[in-house]
Amino acid sequence: MMDSTAIVNKRKWLILSTTSLGVFMSTLDASIVNIALPNITAHFQAPLSSVEWVVMVYLLLMSSLLLTFGRIGDMYGHRPIYLGGFTLFTIASFLCSQAGNINYLIAARAIQALGAAMITSVVQAIIADTFGVAERGKAIGINSMFVSLGLATGPTIGGLLVGSFGWQSIFYINLPIGVIGIIWAWNILPKKRGSKQQFDLGGAVFVFITLVTFLLAMSHGQAWGWMSPIIISLFSAAFISFALFIYWEQHVKFPMLSLKLFHNRLFSAANLTAVLNYLTQYAVIFLMPFYLINVLQMPSRQAGLVMTVFPLVMMVTSPISGSLSDRVSSRILSSLGMGVIAGGVFLLSNLYRISGFWPVILGLILVGFGTGFFLSPNNNAIISNVPKNMVGIGSGMIATMRCVGQVMGIAISGAVFSSRLAYYTEGFAGGGYSYQQGFLLAQHDAYLTATVFAIAGMIVSLAREPRLKNSGNN
Repeated sequence: MMDSTAIVNKRKWLILSTTSLGVFMSTLDASIVNIALPNITAHFQAPLSSVEWVVMVYLLLMSSLLLTFGRIGDMYGHRPIYLGGFTLFTIASFLCSQAGNINYLIAARAIQALGAAMITSVVQAIIADTFGVAERGKAIGINSMFVSLGLATGPTIGGLLVGSFGWQSIFYINLPIGVIGIIWAWNILPKKRGSKQQFDLGGAVFVFITLVTFLLAMSHGQAWGWMSPIIISLFSAAFISFALFIYWEQHVKFPMLSLKLFHNRLFSAANLTAVLNYLTQYAVIFLMPFYLINVLQMPSRQAGLVMTVFPLVMMVTSPISGSLSDRVSSRILSSLGMGVIAGGVFLLSNLYRISGFWPVILGLILVGFGTGFFLSPNNNAIISNVPKNMVGIGSGMIATMRCVGQVMGIAISGAVFSSRLAYYTEGFAGGGYSYQQGFLLAQHDAYLTATVFAIAGMIVSLAREPRLKNSGNN
């Protein structure tokens, strides 16, 4: 009989196919729901303040539980967490499709978020367990390609489904994918024992409160007012719970997140750069549709096709950079990627001078190319720089940094754009600029801010240690 290592080596590309299917389903669902929100609003005759929680509850719960499920995966095995997540996500998708009112739908989306968190938290850990240093970057790159595929196809598939079969169909589509994924993972993923330790409940509670309050404040700061009592209270709660988390982790015997990991400059720099990367790219993704529709007067469908340029280019470059990261230092590749992103966003910041279709395409190509070159090597550096009994935490960190960066990118770019738009259209004597002129100048300021964050990411990436000890070219 073959031992477990031989079985894993024989099945490693099949194992990768299961994780790729999981991330494709979760990213497809994340990008497909937004396009159905107008139909959901009309169907339930619900206020926008309620409908927004269909998206918000998913984002908050998934983001806040990634580290917890990553840690549980390290303790009890990544296979049961992944299979449990797939099963829960599929059941919750059916419940979403059967929702009779908006509150039912929000509750079902909360259950779906738990499943998505379980899937996402251990994907990178499964890859790290399966592939050695020589092929890990390539595997992470291929997995990232399916992330991009889900993001790219979500709006198009969602538009077709909602237009033809109603909003419920965006949840029905998860059912066959989910059933296939569960059966496939059950038969392919190897059974591996985790590292039996005591679960750090206190750490899990503190990190959950920290992330929920911080992300809620960042996502609603513009709408509720950055200096409003509720936002200040949320940020205060986030700060206090984070301080308690740090104190607790230093005094508990089996911490959920070993703070010693952050003593390593590469690990810390790679996680910080990941936040800056997602912050930058989501500033572009958030504002660009408004430019395409409001300024260039594109129909929504055409604008959606233009926006797919970014993930499609990323889909092509991610496997290439992943393979290169097995031989070339991730410090070089990630820094190059952030530099290209900075160039692309800076080009987009000048659309007030060179307004038009082709500068947008070129800017999105550069951002997609840079992101593809950055993510796979950077993820490889993070996951390769944690002990084997903590790869679930490393995987959870990657996913958490993504969620935090996404929310911060939308919040910061939205705040800069809104404040500068008011300044340009209302803040000048004599009436100020027209709305379209103000829009272009405000977008310039928001994208220039994002460019600064991208340059900061490049600098942080360059400042990391040139390579990992005993972990290959990272």
